Amino acid sequence: MVERRLTICHLYHQNMNIYGDTGNVLTLEYRLRQRGITPVVIPCEVGEGLPKDVDIIVAGGGQDSGQLVVEKDLQKKKAELRSMVHDGVVVLTICGTYQLFGHRFVTSDQGTIQGIGIFDLETHGSSERLIGNVIVDSEWGELVGFENHSGKTRLAPEQPGLAKIIQGAGNNGESGEEGAIVFNTFGTYIHGPLLPKNPRFADELLTRALQRKFGAADLGPLDDTEEQKAHQVARSRPR
Repeated sequence: MVERRLTICHLYHQNMNIYGDTGNVLTLEYRLRQRGITPVVIPCEVGEGLPKDVDIIVAGGGQDSGQLVVEKDLQKKKAELRSMVHDGVVVLTICGTYQLFGHRFVTSDQGTIQGIGIFDLETHGSSERLIGNVIVDSEWGELVGFENHSGKTRLAPEQPGLAKIIQGAGNNGESGEEGAIVFNTFGTYIHGPLLPKNPRFADELLTRALQRKFGAADLGPLDDTEEQKAHQVARSRPR
């Protein structure tokens, strides 16, 4: 039997990793192993080259200071990341890296942190903190988690959002949209971490990666009793 494996790049783990975002990588690892698929996790920090033949990239959130640290390095990786996105590599960006996958983040003191323009959006800092538990309606069912950001993100008219807000602020507290999606690349403000409490969405990422690499995805069902309990607890919490 030929061993199946997926390579997961954990991008900027040292600088962009708050509110439990590492749990997204751990969840993907777990759900692959339970199906007999070998996960290979490779961290990629500032100054390091992106791994070759990567199947999934996961990047977490960070404060403005963390974004400033990775800004120049992300610009160096821009062409390669854009090529990967267009080639169908699965990418999950959370909060700070979601913002930097847009065109720019204009901070509350009018400084500009340049993004790489994968999502057609930009973010502006504000004095209002968008914080609390969030529930959204997505193509992959209801997603729950936690948001904490002062940046307000505006999508361009032709940029699809990831989900619609049921509870919470989402991209900007006004549009009713949360996150963005292009090809197999997803951006969201949802921490928590996102994937442990939303197993259907986690499997969507794995399915897309397996289909791209092997032409088919044979993901058998898992017992998600505990995951669903965590989901229900999260959705029952007040804003």
